[in-house]
Amino acid sequence: MKAAKKNKEISQSVLNFNAVFIEEADGGYSVSVPSLPGCFSQGDNFEEAVKNIKEAISLYLEEEPEALSKPRREFMAPVTI
Repeated sequence: MKAAKKNKEISQSVLNFNAVFIEEADGGYSVSVPSLPGCFSQGDNFEEAVKNIKEAISLYLEEEPEALSKPRREFMAPVTI
């Protein structure tokens, strides 16, 4: 029975998203996920902001499961001005 449970856990997929963190002037961080419109969070420190955006992504995908089926055409590149 343990093997069946372990196989179920292994079958869960890992999803990766790019998140944009902005250090706020008054402290803390705001964070957004460009590929998930409206998915934002914040935290008093970087670690809290990471934890909170992971939760926000999970909640977003529960409400908008079709977001996983849309092609993600994003990439990150440095821009020098």
